[in-house]
Amino acid sequence: MPDQLIFGMEVVLNGLMAGVLYALVALGFVLIYKASGIFNYAQGVMALFAAMTLVGMMEGRVPFSHLINAIFGTEIHHFGWHLPGLLAILLTMVIMVVLAWIVNQLIFRHLVNQEPIILFMATIGLAYFLEGFGDMMWGSDIKKLDVGLPQGINDWIDATTFEIMGYGFFIDNLDIVATGVAALLVIALVAFAQYSKQGRAMRAVADDHQAALSVGISLNFIWVMVWSLAGFVALVAGIMWGTKSGVQFSLSLIALKALPVLMLGGFTSIPGAIVGGLIIGVGEKLFEFAIGPMVGGATENWFAYVLALIFLVFRPQGLFGEKIIERV
Repeated sequence: MPDQLIFGMEVVLNGLMAGVLYALVALGFVLIYKASGIFNYAQGVMALFAAMTLVGMMEGRVPFSHLINAIFGTEIHHFGWHLPGLLAILLTMVIMVVLAWIVNQLIFRHLVNQEPIILFMATIGLAYFLEGFGDMMWGSDIKKLDVGLPQGINDWIDATTFEIMGYGFFIDNLDIVATGVAALLVIALVAFAQYSKQGRAMRAVADDHQAALSVGISLNFIWVMVWSLAGFVALVAGIMWGTKSGVQFSLSLIALKALPVLMLGGFTSIPGAIVGGLIIGVGEKLFEFAIGPMVGGATENWFAYVLALIFLVFRPQGLFGEKIIERV
């Protein structure tokens, strides 16, 4: 088998794994947009905040230690104990639910039926607030996140592919775990949205706030529920990305890579987020592999956005999005 074909197969597999990580972030966008029509610019920062909180819990860091030390002249940074990963994840999830309730009570409860651009600007403000609040709460240093997930090359895949093709594929164990987690998340979220009472209420709220209120649906409950679900998805994405590349400011920028994913898959489709992520992941890796050397490389920085632009021209609603037809 030609070497280029073998290398191409490895690139495709790694692209699929990267696409799954992109899709995990995009799922949070889809959930909130599907339920409220809000494009949540803060989703990437929510993933960063969740990961920072998780690390802080596991390492026993004192929240706001830098502020406390500056005010009182102390040198307190840690409580002196560490939490197990599972307990820290559960406590972080509770914090994300509380955050969802606070966001709804202080911001979005007052913006019912406002123009989409106003809601979007509110999420931009929320993003920068959370970023600064997280740094003030846990510090801005780069943090290592380790919740016990397997990392490094998968020896079985490496050995098997070497026996078959004479070349071992490098597939990260963390990417395999992320693929399994994303598949379970999609199945659970699709089932919830389609078959549960709360899921149907969520779709009704997305169609018309006032109509949903008129039939007895609690807008506050739905929005808290949806932001809590998005917070859970952000926590999962934060764990995967934080374990892979460390918990740092750049983690919040993964939201930018989720935008092309949403444009391809559709802003209202949960399966579309996964399919869009896989297309972006494979596409950018293959393009870098095949075309990158001819144009100077670094095509992964812009390929996804060019592909999304092409989709916007020919299919603005994405592959799985709902086509909106307005008659005047």
